[in-house]
Amino acid sequence: MELGTNFAAKLEPFLLISKSAKGAAAAKLIQDATSAQGVFVFAELLELPNIQELANNEQHAPFFSLLQVFSYRTYKDYLANKDSLPQLNQAQITKLKHLSIVSLAATRRILPYSLLLQELQMPTIRDLEDLIIDAIYLDILRGKLDQKEQQLEIEYTMGRDLEPGKAEAVLATLKAWASTTASVLSALDNKLAQISSYSTAVAMDNEEHDRAYNAILKDVSKDSKKRGPLAASGNLMRGGIDLADAMDVDEEPRMKGRKGMAVDAMIKQQRKRNRF
Repeated sequence: MELGTNFAAKLEPFLLISKSAKGAAAAKLIQDATSAQGVFVFAELLELPNIQELANNEQHAPFFSLLQVFSYRTYKDYLANKDSLPQLNQAQITKLKHLSIVSLAATRRILPYSLLLQELQMPTIRDLEDLIIDAIYLDILRGKLDQKEQQLEIEYTMGRDLEPGKAEAVLATLKAWASTTASVLSALDNKLAQISSYSTAVAMDNEEHDRAYNAILKDVSKDSKKRGPLAASGNLMRGGIDLADAMDVDEEPRMKGRKGMAVDAMIKQQRKRNRF
C-alpha cells in the first residue's frame, strides 16, 4: 500500500461536519481537524465555501491561516508568524513537524540531523529520532536513520497538499524529469546497440576462427593419411623429420670414424717395419 492512501478517509468526517459549520464552529472544526490523529491532508477542507469565508472574518481569519500552514507550509513558517496565528497544542506541534519533514524531503533525499534540529526546533538528537520513528510508523515517510553519519536517508514520503500558484513549478519539474529520463533511456538504447554490435562481431570472429581451425585439422588429417604407409614400414616421424633418415645420416660419421682409425693403425705398423 502506498503512503497516505488512507489519509483522505480520515478527513471525511470533518468534511461532512463542515457543510453546516460556520463562523466559530468552522474555526473550532479547523482546530479539531489539525489536532486529529491520522489526518495529514487538508486541501478538500480548505476549499469548502464555509471555510473560505473565515478568511474575510477578522476574528476567525487566523484559523483559516492556520489551516493553510497545515496544508502546505512548515513548522518554521508557523514560528515566523506565530504572533498572528492561534497557539498550537502538543498534537498540532508534532503533526506540523512531521509534515515539515515531508516538505524538506521534497528537495533532498539526505536530511542531516543538523538541518532537522534547526528546522524543527528539536532540543536533542534523541527527541528528533523519536519524532522520525513516529512518522515512519504513521506511514508519513519511509527512510533509514543513519546514526553514524547523523542523517536521515529518505526513501519516499506521502504527498502534501499543493500550494496555490505552485502548479506551474511542479509541472516544470516534471517536464525536466521527463526530459532527463528520455535522455537516459536514449543513452541506454545506444549502449545496448553498441553491445549488440560488438557481440555480433565477436560471434563472427569466433566462427571464422572455428572454420580456420577445422581447415587446419583437415589438412593435418590428410597429411597423416598420406604418410601412413611409410610409418607402417618402420619409418617414424617426429616433428616432420624421418627418424630413419636421421639415423642414416648419423651412421655415416660413425663409419668414417672407424675407417680413419684403421688407416692410422696401418701407418703406425708401416713405420715400425721401416725401422728394421
